[in-house]
Amino acid sequence: MLEKSLLDVHTKLKIHFYQEMFKRLNSRETSLSTVETFCVEVIHALGEPTIAQFSKFINVSSPNATYKVNSLIKKGYIERIRSTTDKREYHLRVTDKFRNYYALSSDYVDEVVRRARERFEPKTVEELDTFLSIMSEELMSDVPINTSYDE
Repeated sequence: MLEKSLLDVHTKLKIHFYQEMFKRLNSRETSLSTVETFCVEVIHALGEPTIAQFSKFINVSSPNATYKVNSLIKKGYIERIRSTTDKREYHLRVTDKFRNYYALSSDYVDEVVRRARERFEPKTVEELDTFLSIMSEELMSDVPINTSYDE
């Protein structure tokens, strides 16, 4: 039961995002391939990784990761930022173009949260937040992401 409920929520979030993506694809507002979409979302979730960190996370060679990164830079979704501590190193940072694209899914999450606050008592919403935080931080700690990327 819990498995199905969690899969249903995950699927609905993805499907809503894809719906919005296709609307933009049809109006040519986005130019990302599926793989590029996954890559830029991983970069966003990791915070400001180096190419080496990104490469290791997605388990591809450094040249392959560099190729993907260069394509995303060319399309304007990410930028290279020189490290302040090691001038030989560059970090990858998403751009406003990506943030506008990302709003397709985060806006819907905000809408679902608004609906939950209307539907449930404040204590229940607080418990839901606690459950989801524990799931993310403890039960899914094997997937390290930057959880402060949009605060």
